[in-house]
Amino acid sequence: MFVSKAAVVGGGTMGGEIAQAIAAADIPVVVKDIDQKFVDAAVEKARAVTEGQLARLVKKEKLTQERADARLAEVMGNVIGTTTYEEFGDVDFVIEAVPEKMEIKQSVFREIDAATPGHAILTSNTSSLSITEIGEATLRPDKVVGFHFFYPASIMPLVEIVVGEDTSQETATAAYNFAQAIKKQPIVCGEVPGFVVNRILMATMGEIWRAQEEKGLSLKGIDEAIAGAQLAPMGPFFLTDLLGLDTVFHVAEHLNESYGESFYVHEGLRGLVGEGKLGAKTGGEGFFKDGEQNVPGDAEPNAEELVAMFSSRALIEACLLVEEGICSVRDIDLGMMAGAGLDPRKGLLPPFWKADVTGLDKALETMENLEEKYGERFAPPITLKRLVAQGRHGLSTGQGFYPYPQADEGEQAETVKLETRGDVAIAWLANLPMNSISPQVIADLETVWNRVKESGEIGAMVVASSVPVVFSAGADIKAFTTLDESSGADLIHRAHALFRDFGQARVVTIAAVNSIAFGGGCELAMACDVRIAAEAAVFGQPEVKLGIIPGFGGTQRLPRLVGQSKALELNLVGDAILSEEALELGLANRVVPDHELFETALMWGRKLGAQAPVAVEQIKAVSANGDIDAGIEAEKRGFATAFGSEDAKEGIGAFLGKRTPKWSGK
Repeated sequence: MFVSKAAVVGGGTMGGEIAQAIAAADIPVVVKDIDQKFVDAAVEKARAVTEGQLARLVKKEKLTQERADARLAEVMGNVIGTTTYEEFGDVDFVIEAVPEKMEIKQSVFREIDAATPGHAILTSNTSSLSITEIGEATLRPDKVVGFHFFYPASIMPLVEIVVGEDTSQETATAAYNFAQAIKKQPIVCGEVPGFVVNRILMATMGEIWRAQEEKGLSLKGIDEAIAGAQLAPMGPFFLTDLLGLDTVFHVAEHLNESYGESFYVHEGLRGLVGEGKLGAKTGGEGFFKDGEQNVPGDAEPNAEELVAMFSSRALIEACLLVEEGICSVRDIDLGMMAGAGLDPRKGLLPPFWKADVTGLDKALETMENLEEKYGERFAPPITLKRLVAQGRHGLSTGQGFYPYPQADEGEQAETVKLETRGDVAIAWLANLPMNSISPQVIADLETVWNRVKESGEIGAMVVASSVPVVFSAGADIKAFTTLDESSGADLIHRAHALFRDFGQARVVTIAAVNSIAFGGGCELAMACDVRIAAEAAVFGQPEVKLGIIPGFGGTQRLPRLVGQSKALELNLVGDAILSEEALELGLANRVVPDHELFETALMWGRKLGAQAPVAVEQIKAVSANGDIDAGIEAEKRGFATAFGSEDAKEGIGAFLGKRTPKWSGK
């Protein structure tokens, strides 16, 4: 499913910001509302956001004012405002952003179901309502999916792709790719009240609210304790004032009705909303007015206990989401990073990553103490108990929710670290932040591989990522552009020789794909004998979008794994595929829960590494009976031709400049 034209139903601020994100990606978008004033407000919001973005680029001298003015015209030329459905006959993707009432949403979905082509995907920006129930109002429930932006949509990068009971895999994948196309960070989750980010946030906020009211605590003291402990970018009461008390109250009430008293609703919040004191959106009066709190409470909080309660509830809800099959470990953490502002670069860690750093054994002990004092809402989840029982305590032991390198003693390569566990080696990709495949990575991987082969004692090598949220995002484009013809050819030859040896040597190679494996990262995984994928794994060969072709074997190994027709499609389209489809196609051998990926890869390594070396070598040699070497030589020639073209220069320049390429065919 490809999107050439999109639509947003529901104007105003949110609709305008969503439309702006689409238009800025050079995709035409229709904004529809029942009243022209709301349409005008949405279009004006899109214009204001675009002007602000361009003004910042001009100030940084990344754009001239003349170019900024031209770009503003381009973006706004993609926005069409309307009060009818006349422009919907050729729309491919619709985002509904009307009020959070089921009867309104179902009415709108019946209308857009009748006004759009049968192939169009219909999505809802709902923050809490059932996607399945919304989809029942249409004749295409398989093409209905949640597409939840976070406010403000022009700034917040997260989109939750919410899969209903009837949503097809193709629809979820198309929504994922569309989110990426408009420069958003998607995560995929199942359908539960609050989805992922709001459920975790409301669980933690509820504990703070409960403590404040029961103990008469100071709001300022609480905000200072939470922000000071780097649990969140800002304190919960100040944040609520910014977001709007009515918005937060609506979500809190919904989750309280859905999950019970473990999700507490602040009575002071209820009263303020009733009085129309909604925070920033009503002139600044909410929990605070002119710096002074608007609800009773002046006692100093026990900061240590508040921090323990906040962290524990976040981890408990995160674990429950995994145990319920709603979302993966990596996507939950990524969602909290992109949707709740938990930026590891600022010391703000999402729940699973934070637990690994703190220590899972300590997190378990804290929960047990809180459960004894406050009851079952702090009961430790089974997943946490299980990991602690395995001795997986996090960073200190090399494994927790994520694996961590414990490199062998002695000299190590810079971007790939070698760790040996019995007769299994681990080649840890460590080229931060995205594990891009650079000339140095190829050289270091070659060094590690040679050490593994020369040891004579290692039967299998696992290729894993030391970065929790990415396997490898692809080739280091900047590094490639610095190579001359000779050094570029040498790099291609060395990489192909190395990857080819992965498939020929008597050491079995296993790729533990934890997350994004794009371009060169996908080709590295395909060069391995076995690919174990986490649920959060995403594969793709996006080189065509840069005006080039796969250069590390993607045109040859992909057809051998998924078939010629599907491989041709994937290489020509360049879109991502999710783990479930990768398994169905044969690109992945197994898909396992994120937190079980590394252990599973090691298990495969121990099994395959114990097989007869000569038999392993011969099985690998004869299993791919086609002439891959001839194919590789053809790919080298094709890559050189494509990489030297004007289209490649334009594609790479557009990628580095974060703009849409304009092809010349030269």
